[in-house]
Amino acid sequence: MTQAATKSLVWFRRDLRDFDHAALYHALKDSTQVYCAFVFDTEILDKLTDKADRRVEFIWESLQELKAALLAKGGDLIVLHGNARDEIPKLAKSLGVESIYSNRDYEPAAITRDAYVAKAAGEENIAFHQFKDQVIFEQDEVLSLASKPYSVFTPYKNAHLKKLNDFYLSAYPVDRYSNYFAKPEKSFPDISLESMGFQRTNLKTMKLPTGMSGGATLFNDFTDRIQQYKAARDFPAVKGPSYLSVHLRFGTVSVRHLARTAWQMGGTGAEGWLNELIWRDFYFQILHHNPGVADGRSFKPEYEALPFPNNENLFKAWCDGKTGYPLVDAAMRQLNQTGWMHNRLRMVAASFLVKDLLIDWRWGEQYFAEKLIDFDFSANNGGWQWASSTGCDAQPYFRIFNPISQSEKFDAQGKFIRKYVPELKQCNDKEIHAPWLIPPLRQQALNIEIGHEYTLPIVDHGTQRALALALYKSAK
Repeated sequence: MTQAATKSLVWFRRDLRDFDHAALYHALKDSTQVYCAFVFDTEILDKLTDKADRRVEFIWESLQELKAALLAKGGDLIVLHGNARDEIPKLAKSLGVESIYSNRDYEPAAITRDAYVAKAAGEENIAFHQFKDQVIFEQDEVLSLASKPYSVFTPYKNAHLKKLNDFYLSAYPVDRYSNYFAKPEKSFPDISLESMGFQRTNLKTMKLPTGMSGGATLFNDFTDRIQQYKAARDFPAVKGPSYLSVHLRFGTVSVRHLARTAWQMGGTGAEGWLNELIWRDFYFQILHHNPGVADGRSFKPEYEALPFPNNENLFKAWCDGKTGYPLVDAAMRQLNQTGWMHNRLRMVAASFLVKDLLIDWRWGEQYFAEKLIDFDFSANNGGWQWASSTGCDAQPYFRIFNPISQSEKFDAQGKFIRKYVPELKQCNDKEIHAPWLIPPLRQQALNIEIGHEYTLPIVDHGTQRALALALYKSAK
């Protein structure tokens, strides 16, 4: 069957690739001329106070590669800077398209934006089509036998794996219809970081390649060591993770391709990593069924208003990586310097903020939202509510990470700590986890004074643990 002589517009958002792309595939299959666009949305960008934002630079770099790839196929990428609510309907009208295609976004603000665009487009008799693309299963696709959403991960995972098959993991054959790409008749001005009020970061010096090629490079490297993933993933000084989280966030890789590879490989490591991709789906469906969490609500209502003291000086020390607990400080400095934090350390740092410093988890959630290059609302919110025991399938409130034993267990030789807390690099492998216990004469020999070159602990873990237990019990 041949396509009708129709024009369409594909609106790229968090899917910056030209392959295995649901919206792009359907647009090309159903149209004879397909235009492509991306909008640097001022509704989002204007809220970013730090104009040296690695996420904006990552997107910008990835768009350069996507544009080049589309040009090579006879198309182009129109890049705009403005309010997407207005820019997309206006662009669609000026191009004379009959339809707008995009992949679904599950955050409440994005849903509201898309509904606005659909209404505005509809007023011009332009259809608005959306597709599942950034997850394996969405919304109501994985439900319990009682047709209810899961709020505990393990039964969700079991149902997810039971349903998983080749159909859900098949790639969309975009290239089959690539001769339907179109170029706009008029040219659009180039958008630079500087023209949007942003500036370069240290992204270029980090070992984080951007774009589709960057995602492919990282995934190829990871598949060579994926069978060691489960054993290596918890140790921040070891090359254990895939480092693909930012590529998943902005869709420079296909989640179907990643999951299919892990599913077909099998084995402890691959299955362990597939488990993490399922966690990602799990948090997306939690957000879908509980949109109130996007307004700062606790998943567990009884913990909605825990009376946290919220000491601002303690919070600043945590943000700056100056708590006196080396593993926590190394984690926070990694975040501040690179925009990324090892997953084990995200749990340790979050637990420390909430249950040692007694600060509302929402403060930490917001700080991570500002700093993480791979920030994804559903996973970030889910992780913080897990650590603070306020979320679905969260750890019990009485389970509180000991920052010293976590350090001794997961960075036994102090390699990670030495990288980000160089003040302690002369300490031996035992001393580095609790440097305030080093005797004065030994400190003198190491040429370090705890309390001067490196801060003393800002709280006592044992004391704070007792206070945290009392605080949570008060809500029962």
